[in-house]
Amino acid sequence: METGTGPAKPARTVTVYGAYGHTGRFVVAELRARGFVPILAGRDADKLRALAASALGLEVRPASIDDPASLDRALAGAAAVINCAGPFALTAAPVIEAALRAGIPYVDVAAEIEANVDTFTHFTDRAREAGAVIVPAMAFYGGLGDLLTTAAMGDWTAADEATVAYGLSGWHPTPGTRTAGAVSRERRSGRRVRYTNGRLEYHDTEPTRLKWHFPDPMGTREVIGEFTMADVVTIPSHLSIPEVRTHMTTEAAGDLSSPDTPAPTATGRSDQTFLVEAVVRSGGNERRAVATGQDIYAVTAPLAVEAVDRILTGRTHATGVTSAGQIFDAADFLGALAPHVTVELALDDVN
Repeated sequence: METGTGPAKPARTVTVYGAYGHTGRFVVAELRARGFVPILAGRDADKLRALAASALGLEVRPASIDDPASLDRALAGAAAVINCAGPFALTAAPVIEAALRAGIPYVDVAAEIEANVDTFTHFTDRAREAGAVIVPAMAFYGGLGDLLTTAAMGDWTAADEATVAYGLSGWHPTPGTRTAGAVSRERRSGRRVRYTNGRLEYHDTEPTRLKWHFPDPMGTREVIGEFTMADVVTIPSHLSIPEVRTHMTTEAAGDLSSPDTPAPTATGRSDQTFLVEAVVRSGGNERRAVATGQDIYAVTAPLAVEAVDRILTGRTHATGVTSAGQIFDAADFLGALAPHVTVELALDDVN
């Protein structure tokens, strides 16, 4: 049913903007499994109604990023909002503004580097002054790598470099992933980006291929070096690490770049597997954390929903615009992701 502002909702009610998208559907299902009541919101009213038909009892609230009043109605009475609608270069700011007006936490699943930079740049001061909580990139890219890197740091207060290596069995990108990538490429005029010497740097250097020694069962694999993901925004936002790199297995990078790679199936968890290894180095010592699981889109749902749960129950260390590793106890958060994600930490310094 479509509603107006309606009565105030209980603290377990969460608006999902972009609820009918591939990741949005996983988020809605995860919220329901954990006892939350999702409000289905987004730009396409017909798609929202179709989703509601398979999830009886959930409210439908169409809202456009060009219509602040409709966004206010979508968030009215909710305890938090999760933005799953890309490209986030377009949706993040309007939905954050609505969350600030409503006085509720905002979480998104943005993998777009520039969109995440925009969130930190434009909302940090306002969110801090308001005591608001805004957590961008609370997803497989950006959030998971940040949590792993933070957990691997342990008691270190600084490190020389951090590398997050993504071992994916393959990658069937959603239309949203492809659109977001196109928007990012356009914003950076086709250049590549890396985080070096403590800042983002745009360049035209061709990517390199190198061997990365993943833990078993993946083993040594060829990866695209500096296949830069949102971790280069989230990790240095709170950790003193001047060099942050991300690598991607060549098979997955090839799937993403090929226009012929089909999108994932509409429903259900895919058979794609992943192994993500975060390595931090300081002097001659290194520490690492490894996460394994299935389906990078599906695993975004427990990441985002766990974040909302912790924010609403006060299990946080920060306010304002903040990354996952800064606002949450990283090791404890990672442990709570079981059985969706299995994590191993190696905090003994290795020379």
